[in-house]
Amino acid sequence: MKQLNTWMKREDGFTLIEMSLVLFIISALLLLFVPNIANRQTDANKTSDEAIVTVLQTQVDMYTMDKKGAPATFKEMETNKYLTAKQTVKAENDFNLNAGIVTPKTAAPD
Repeated sequence: MKQLNTWMKREDGFTLIEMSLVLFIISALLLLFVPNIANRQTDANKTSDEAIVTVLQTQVDMYTMDKKGAPATFKEMETNKYLTAKQTVKAENDFNLNAGIVTPKTAAPD
């Protein structure tokens, strides 16, 4: 028991090889996970935009059925309580409304 205590007291820290190995493993894990995290953000933004288009198009369809005609602007839909103010801002900034069809502003016309 006395030898074990003296041996444990003699070990002051990690060796250079141990530290190098740990740093190598951490670096390898970072190289695997960082690109994956960036892709997740892109996927989340794309899914969010698709969901907003679906909500806006549904609200336009409801407006069209209720009012017997397509809305001219997103602001008109907000006035008639089909969109919230926050939805209207997002819609006006990122989407077009033409003849009752919602399309992203970045999409090229067909």
